[in-house]
Amino acid sequence: MRAIFEFGKKGRLRYISHLDLQRFMMRALRRTDLPVAYSQGFNPHPQMSFASALAMGWSSDVELMDIRLTSAVDPQHALQQMSAALPPEMPVHRCRMVDDKHPALMARLVMADYRIELSGAHAAAILADVPKYLAEETVMAVRKTKSGEREVNIRPMTVSLDAGSSALNARLMLTPEETLKPDLLLGVLAERANASDYEGAIFRTALLGRSDEGTIVPLMEL
Repeated sequence: MRAIFEFGKKGRLRYISHLDLQRFMMRALRRTDLPVAYSQGFNPHPQMSFASALAMGWSSDVELMDIRLTSAVDPQHALQQMSAALPPEMPVHRCRMVDDKHPALMARLVMADYRIELSGAHAAAILADVPKYLAEETVMAVRKTKSGEREVNIRPMTVSLDAGSSALNARLMLTPEETLKPDLLLGVLAERANASDYEGAIFRTALLGRSDEGTIVPLMEL
């Protein structure tokens, strides 16, 4: 049995790294009565995984954590236990129980939604470049990968992009083969607009997967 939790990472806690988040959650689990399954070996640790690492400094209300349990638990009880073990800046919104054969979250993840709130003297110039960006088929950028840096066409990885009065709303690919991070997109738009005086606060608003029918749905609901 596995418990999938949807939680937020906001306020000061957005500045902790993904590795620190893992340690944070391990300590929180010890404060619950959940029957958490532990790894074998000299230094046992909870069997847990996350759908996607959230970069330091970004905020989110839709992060997903997958915990393996040794027995079934009522989802509402699990939700209450985790909520009590975590601070207000890391709220737990939902809990879903799935069996051990349920696909791993990372394997079903295909894209994510972001809101990028802009400020600074050149924010308007960045927003104004969005229609031009969308009209192009090729926009090259240097993307960092595990094997090093390489130039890629990020335009096909931009599933959707729209500009509001002070923010960008973007749906971006998030797979092992194709990933476009919102900070890279923002940097490209700023360079195209010759913008130097700007700041962008990044919020992840959805983690999305593809259903068996081919539709894009929130990963928590797959």
